[in-house]
Amino acid sequence: MSQNLAMPVLTKLDSSRLVPTARRLVSALLLLLAVAACGGKEKPYVERPVEELYNQAMDALAVSEWEAAAKGFDEVERQHPYSVWANKAQLMAAYSYYQKNMYTDAISAAERFIQLHPGSKETPYAYYLVAVCYYEQITDVGRDQKTTQQALSSLEEVVRRYPTSEYARDARLKIDLTRDHLAGKEMTIGRYYLRKNQQIAAINRFKSVIEKYQTTTHVPEALHRLAEAYMSLGVLEEAQNVAAVLGYNYPGSEWYVDTYTLVSGQEVPTASSEKKSWWNIF
Repeated sequence: MSQNLAMPVLTKLDSSRLVPTARRLVSALLLLLAVAACGGKEKPYVERPVEELYNQAMDALAVSEWEAAAKGFDEVERQHPYSVWANKAQLMAAYSYYQKNMYTDAISAAERFIQLHPGSKETPYAYYLVAVCYYEQITDVGRDQKTTQQALSSLEEVVRRYPTSEYARDARLKIDLTRDHLAGKEMTIGRYYLRKNQQIAAINRFKSVIEKYQTTTHVPEALHRLAEAYMSLGVLEEAQNVAAVLGYNYPGSEWYVDTYTLVSGQEVPTASSEKKSWWNIF
């Protein structure tokens, strides 16, 4: 599910706009004194200008050295936490980690940016980046779907907070795919229970698909399997009710044909041989 996520619009620094602060000079002096006291056993820590650190990270980004870029942006924030460029470096680090598929680090950096800068114009991008990181980790329906749930929650958060943004439009598409995936997981479990003759457990799963994921592609099969489970239990009236719902909403589906035959013991009537609605025959 990988994709090309647009990079936030940020540029290199203009060193002529930057003036060293007394705080940085004092910090560097204290660090050098501490190293000297240790007898020179450790490599001296030398604070570098913010523009040098940031531009070096941007150079790494330009040649797709994602991890080096991310660590470079992290260093900007570490050495110059009160600089305006530390804020931008947080988001650039998140983007770089994402490009390297280091999703945990990307999410951490983006969420830190959100926490520190909730009102920034770049915050919608940070929310969207978190959602995409979860989305691209969605696994097949045979595995645990915790990440899928996190993706859905994060995507819905983007839509809720920024409904008219460009990120919301894409998030809505991904929400549909994510919900379909979660419905597929419920179907997988439901089929398993049905094979094991655990009809009540299967019914609960199929009902979950019908009630929680009504717009997904799995609903016709869920209705069919639900009717199948009721028939297995000998609850004919419930099976007929489910068959009627399936026939009314999905009259052209293959599941409609199978369910009709299962419940009625007859073939589906054609338009020429049967004029009344089939779901009223029971």
